[in-house]
Amino acid sequence: MPELGGGDRENSENMIVQGDNLEALKALLPSCAGRVKCIYIDPPYNTGSAFEHYDDKLEHSIWLSIMYPRLEILRDLLAGDGSIWISIDDDEGHYLKVLCDEVFGRKNFVANIVWQKKHTRSNDARWFSDNHDHILCYAKNKETWRPNQLPRNESSLNNFSNPDNDIRGVWASGPCHAKTPNQKDIYEISTPSGRRIMPPAGTSWRFNKTKFIELIADNRIYFGKTGNNIPRYKRFLTEVQEGFVPLTIWPRDEAGDNQEAKKDVKEFNRSDVFSTPKPERLIERVLTLATNKGDLVLDSFLGSGTTAAVAHKMGRRYIGIEMGDHAKTHCAVRLNRVIEGEQGGISKAVGWQGGGGFRFYTLGEPIFDHDGNIRDTITFRQLAAHVWFYETKTPFNGHRAGSPFLGVNKGTAYALLYNGILGDKSVGGGNVLTTKTLQTILADVGRADHGRLVVYGAASSIGREALKERGIEFKQTPHVLTRPIEEDAKCRF
Repeated sequence: MPELGGGDRENSENMIVQGDNLEALKALLPSCAGRVKCIYIDPPYNTGSAFEHYDDKLEHSIWLSIMYPRLEILRDLLAGDGSIWISIDDDEGHYLKVLCDEVFGRKNFVANIVWQKKHTRSNDARWFSDNHDHILCYAKNKETWRPNQLPRNESSLNNFSNPDNDIRGVWASGPCHAKTPNQKDIYEISTPSGRRIMPPAGTSWRFNKTKFIELIADNRIYFGKTGNNIPRYKRFLTEVQEGFVPLTIWPRDEAGDNQEAKKDVKEFNRSDVFSTPKPERLIERVLTLATNKGDLVLDSFLGSGTTAAVAHKMGRRYIGIEMGDHAKTHCAVRLNRVIEGEQGGISKAVGWQGGGGFRFYTLGEPIFDHDGNIRDTITFRQLAAHVWFYETKTPFNGHRAGSPFLGVNKGTAYALLYNGILGDKSVGGGNVLTTKTLQTILADVGRADHGRLVVYGAASSIGREALKERGIEFKQTPHVLTRPIEEDAKCRF
């Protein structure tokens, strides 16, 4: 539905997909497997609200069985240096943690972040007033994945000053004593004013005596304006890390809360405020830690469109999936407002002025009909993408127009005869492997480094033994594809 897209959609890779998220995720695999840098999802907290075929308040086992196949595909979509962040509450959080340990590997669990979703107290609560949610963070490979740092805020910069006019610039100070004492570092020092000082009781100096003298000579130790205070160690702003290592507790004044989130949504839809939005500042923090400009972000429970809106403003590429009418009434509307330059949410903080674009898609028909035949509306590229993914489990990068040659993966070349790719539109014509079509394929393969060739087609007039002698394997469509690929490729855009 191109009319629902916005801005410079022709040159945009950003996608909003309306449809069942499981089917949409399957459709993304052939082109996006291993390419998504960050996944953020806010699935239903066991209310059934995002699963139209189930009643509210699903049993734990049913809810987990619904989440499991989605998480498996999300894992396959993640890049090797990617991460997934999942919002959840106490009702299902611990069940979800065990499930994610199985899908992503317990060794790849990074953190359980506690987010303060509201600050008011519910005095009518029967037990406790609930004011937090969890965000489970997993890496595709924790051993190599590292989060970005959080940028220093204004309050942290206020800790830096330059009372002694040091030419190296502003600095902040820290204590010179260590809480865990080292006996050899307990000694007396003299301040510039002549006062003699020992480290506080139960501590020692952080530095040995020789090092301490060197630091004093380098003006790294501050004794106060009069030179009579307890020594402090100077850390210059130019020498410290540019940002902060993230904490696992995110207060509302740093990451927003539910009230702020609803205010964000009201900016573009006051008549139908989404029931459980997340604030833009929360998603901004996730994307700051997990991505850089140009990285691909995915949210398969897009809801009111917050993840896509924040990704757009932060210069990330994005794919958002939403099954309900919210895809049109909230997500598309919100993103068009973003493109126009709306100043809600994080806009002012990131200097957003508008621009960009996105494409709007709905899920198409399955590749195979009820009889297992390939539908007439399926294009060569759509089938080629699924053939390639079925064989290689890697995304399809496209091929030369008019050529049946798909590419080479791990020493095997692949080709597809389908939809008259060789220009023969007769029934079964260009889709049959013959001596002539084989020569065309081999010419296209050319000098590509391969030891084996796999050809997909409707039929072959060359015997298998003859093909085998030449290191060629023929696979018939649709029969070879129907069963293995059916569950991985039931839909298209």
